[in-house]
Amino acid sequence: MEYRVIRSARRSKTVQARVVGGVAEIRIPAHFSARQEREVVTEMLAKLEAKTTTRSLDDDTLTARARHLNNKVLDGRARIGSVRWVSNQNTRWGSCTVATGDIRISDRLRDVPAYVLDAVLVHELTHTFIPNHSKEFYAWADRVPKAERARGYLEAYQRHG
Repeated sequence: MEYRVIRSARRSKTVQARVVGGVAEIRIPAHFSARQEREVVTEMLAKLEAKTTTRSLDDDTLTARARHLNNKVLDGRARIGSVRWVSNQNTRWGSCTVATGDIRISDRLRDVPAYVLDAVLVHELTHTFIPNHSKEFYAWADRVPKAERARGYLEAYQRHG
Protein backbone atom coordinates (compact mmCIF):
# COMPACT_ATOMS: atom_id res chain seq x y z
CA MET A 1 0.00 0.00 0.00
CA GLU A 2 1.28 3.47 -0.82
CA TYR A 3 1.75 5.67 2.21
CA ARG A 4 2.67 9.18 3.28
CA VAL A 5 4.16 10.03 6.66
CA ILE A 6 3.00 13.28 8.21
CA ARG A 7 5.09 14.55 11.11
CA SER A 8 3.31 16.79 13.58
CA ALA A 9 4.86 18.99 16.25
CA ARG A 10 1.51 18.88 18.10
CA ARG A 11 1.66 15.11 18.55
CA SER A 12 3.74 13.95 21.48
CA LYS A 13 3.05 10.19 21.66
CA THR A 14 0.09 9.15 19.55
CA VAL A 15 0.15 7.76 16.05
CA GLN A 16 -2.78 7.75 13.64
CA ALA A 17 -3.29 6.07 10.27
CA ARG A 18 -6.11 6.29 7.76
CA VAL A 19 -6.54 5.80 4.04
CA VAL A 20 -7.21 8.95 2.01
CA GLY A 21 -7.67 8.59 -1.73
CA GLY A 22 -6.08 5.14 -1.72
CA VAL A 23 -2.96 6.35 0.13
CA ALA A 24 -2.30 5.56 3.79
CA GLU A 25 -1.65 8.75 5.77
CA ILE A 26 0.37 7.94 8.86
CA ARG A 27 0.62 10.78 11.36
CA ILE A 28 3.48 10.60 13.84
CA PRO A 29 5.13 12.91 16.36
CA ALA A 30 7.75 15.16 14.75
CA HIS A 31 10.43 14.01 17.20
CA PHE A 32 10.32 10.31 16.15
CA SER A 33 13.66 8.91 14.95
CA ALA A 34 13.97 7.23 11.54
CA ARG A 35 13.93 3.85 13.30
CA GLN A 36 10.75 4.70 15.25
CA GLU A 37 9.15 5.92 12.04
CA ARG A 38 9.98 2.66 10.21
CA GLU A 39 8.58 0.57 13.07
CA VAL A 40 5.38 2.61 13.30
CA VAL A 41 4.86 2.63 9.52
CA THR A 42 5.24 -1.17 9.36
CA GLU A 43 2.81 -1.66 12.24
CA MET A 44 0.20 0.81 10.96
CA LEU A 45 0.28 -0.52 7.39
CA ALA A 46 -0.32 -4.04 8.74
CA LYS A 47 -3.27 -2.79 10.80
CA LEU A 48 -4.77 -0.91 7.85
CA GLU A 49 -4.33 -3.90 5.58
CA ALA A 50 -6.07 -6.17 8.07
CA LYS A 51 -9.03 -3.77 8.20
CA THR A 52 -9.16 -3.10 4.48
CA THR A 53 -11.57 -5.28 2.58
CA THR A 54 -13.03 -4.90 -0.85
CA ARG A 55 -16.69 -4.90 0.24
CA SER A 56 -17.39 -1.32 -0.75
CA LEU A 57 -15.93 -1.50 -4.26
CA ASP A 58 -18.50 -1.08 -7.01
CA ASP A 59 -17.87 -2.16 -10.60
CA ASP A 60 -16.53 1.27 -11.63
CA THR A 61 -14.04 1.29 -8.75
CA LEU A 62 -13.09 -2.30 -9.54
CA THR A 63 -12.39 -1.25 -13.14
CA ALA A 64 -10.32 1.72 -11.98
CA ARG A 65 -8.34 -0.59 -9.69
CA ALA A 66 -7.70 -2.97 -12.60
CA ARG A 67 -6.51 -0.08 -14.80
CA HIS A 68 -4.16 1.11 -12.04
CA LEU A 69 -2.74 -2.40 -11.58
CA ASN A 70 -2.36 -2.83 -15.34
CA ASN A 71 -0.23 0.31 -15.53
CA LYS A 72 1.71 -0.23 -12.31
CA VAL A 73 2.32 -3.99 -12.43
CA LEU A 74 1.87 -5.08 -16.05
CA ASP A 75 3.40 -2.09 -17.87
CA GLY A 76 0.00 -1.39 -19.49
CA ARG A 77 0.06 -4.64 -21.49
CA ALA A 78 -3.43 -5.86 -20.57
CA ARG A 79 -6.44 -5.01 -22.70
CA ILE A 80 -9.29 -4.15 -20.37
CA GLY A 81 -12.90 -4.43 -21.46
CA SER A 82 -15.31 -4.47 -18.53
CA VAL A 83 -14.44 -5.49 -14.99
CA ARG A 84 -17.30 -6.46 -12.73
CA TRP A 85 -18.39 -8.47 -9.73
CA VAL A 86 -20.49 -11.57 -10.46
CA SER A 87 -22.42 -13.88 -8.17
CA ASN A 88 -22.49 -16.97 -10.40
CA GLN A 89 -18.84 -18.06 -10.02
CA ASN A 90 -18.58 -20.62 -7.26
CA THR A 91 -15.58 -22.64 -8.41
CA ARG A 92 -13.20 -19.88 -9.53
CA TRP A 93 -12.11 -16.52 -8.20
CA GLY A 94 -12.19 -14.76 -11.54
CA SER A 95 -12.49 -15.27 -15.25
CA CYS A 96 -11.47 -13.46 -18.38
CA THR A 97 -12.76 -13.43 -21.94
CA VAL A 98 -9.51 -13.08 -23.87
CA ALA A 99 -11.13 -11.77 -27.05
CA THR A 100 -12.81 -8.81 -25.33
CA GLY A 101 -10.72 -8.28 -22.18
CA ASP A 102 -13.87 -8.62 -20.07
CA ILE A 103 -13.07 -9.70 -16.51
CA ARG A 104 -15.48 -11.10 -13.97
CA ILE A 105 -14.56 -11.37 -10.29
CA SER A 106 -16.44 -13.65 -7.92
CA ASP A 107 -18.35 -11.71 -5.29
CA ARG A 108 -17.01 -14.27 -2.79
CA LEU A 109 -13.92 -12.01 -2.81
CA ARG A 110 -15.76 -8.95 -1.49
CA ASP A 111 -14.38 -9.46 2.02
CA VAL A 112 -10.77 -10.33 1.26
CA PRO A 113 -7.82 -8.04 1.96
CA ALA A 114 -6.96 -5.68 -0.90
CA TYR A 115 -3.72 -7.49 -1.79
CA VAL A 116 -5.70 -10.69 -2.45
CA LEU A 117 -8.14 -8.96 -4.79
CA ASP A 118 -5.19 -7.28 -6.52
CA ALA A 119 -3.54 -10.66 -7.12
CA VAL A 120 -6.75 -12.07 -8.67
CA LEU A 121 -7.17 -8.97 -10.84
CA VAL A 122 -3.58 -9.12 -12.08
CA HIS A 123 -3.98 -12.85 -12.77
CA GLU A 124 -7.02 -12.17 -14.96
CA LEU A 125 -5.43 -9.09 -16.56
CA THR A 126 -2.41 -11.19 -17.51
CA HIS A 127 -4.72 -13.60 -19.33
CA THR A 128 -5.65 -10.79 -21.74
CA PHE A 129 -2.16 -11.03 -23.24
CA ILE A 130 -1.10 -14.56 -22.22
CA PRO A 131 -4.13 -16.89 -22.38
CA ASN A 132 -2.44 -19.93 -20.77
CA HIS A 133 -0.76 -20.71 -17.44
CA SER A 134 2.80 -20.95 -18.77
CA LYS A 135 6.01 -19.93 -17.01
CA GLU A 136 5.81 -16.63 -18.91
CA PHE A 137 2.26 -16.12 -17.61
CA TYR A 138 3.35 -16.56 -13.99
CA ALA A 139 6.40 -14.36 -14.53
CA TRP A 140 3.92 -11.54 -15.25
CA ALA A 141 1.09 -12.47 -12.86
CA ASP A 142 3.47 -12.89 -9.93
CA ARG A 143 4.74 -9.33 -10.30
CA VAL A 144 1.84 -8.16 -8.12
CA PRO A 145 2.98 -7.46 -4.54
CA LYS A 146 2.37 -10.37 -2.15
CA ALA A 147 1.40 -12.78 -4.96
CA GLU A 148 2.53 -15.87 -3.06
CA ARG A 149 0.86 -14.70 0.15
CA ALA A 150 -2.39 -14.08 -1.78
CA ARG A 151 -2.27 -17.61 -3.21
CA GLY A 152 -1.91 -19.01 0.30
CA TYR A 153 -4.77 -16.86 1.52
CA LEU A 154 -7.04 -18.07 -1.30
CA GLU A 155 -6.12 -21.72 -0.71
CA ALA A 156 -7.08 -21.42 2.96
CA TYR A 157 -10.17 -19.33 2.13
CA GLN A 158 -11.36 -21.95 -0.36
CA ARG A 159 -11.10 -24.70 2.28
CA HIS A 160 -12.63 -22.76 5.17
CA GLY A 161 -14.45 -19.78 3.63
